[in-house]
Amino acid sequence: MHFELVPPIGVGPLQIGMSRHAANSVLDSLREPTAISPSDQAGQHIFRPSGLMISIECARDQLESVELGRPTEPSDVVLFRGIDLFGLPAREVVTRISEATAIAADDEEPASFVAPELLLSFWRPFDGDEQPDDEQGYYFNSVLLARPGYYDGPSHG
Repeated sequence: MHFELVPPIGVGPLQIGMSRHAANSVLDSLREPTAISPSDQAGQHIFRPSGLMISIECARDQLESVELGRPTEPSDVVLFRGIDLFGLPAREVVTRISEATAIAADDEEPASFVAPELLLSFWRPFDGDEQPDDEQGYYFNSVLLARPGYYDGPSHG
């Protein structure tokens, strides 16, 4: 399945600003009925058979952010404007996004990046740009799409 990030609107059927109840229902609908993960937490996150994690965060009864974690199998693809966010090396993702908008290293985690105008953040535990065999640092591990103002609050920096 392809998951297209469309900031600030959402990811596929998960629309920023939708009610918590609707977001929970949509999240549940993204599960694979024949391969339910025992790690799933209703209203929080699911794991698809590919290993793709889909996590939601709600506040004030509205969906505030959607985080996607890198799948281990290629059956699920996460895209932004045609860029395969988990299939391409992190350095290439940053280069391609920088052609469309500003993207910069995170102040607190320099291996991670934020595209503030898109409300997207990309995380990996360390910079492994020179080690293609070390997937943890060579690729992004997660991407977060947030509502406008998400990063302005006291709890988000």
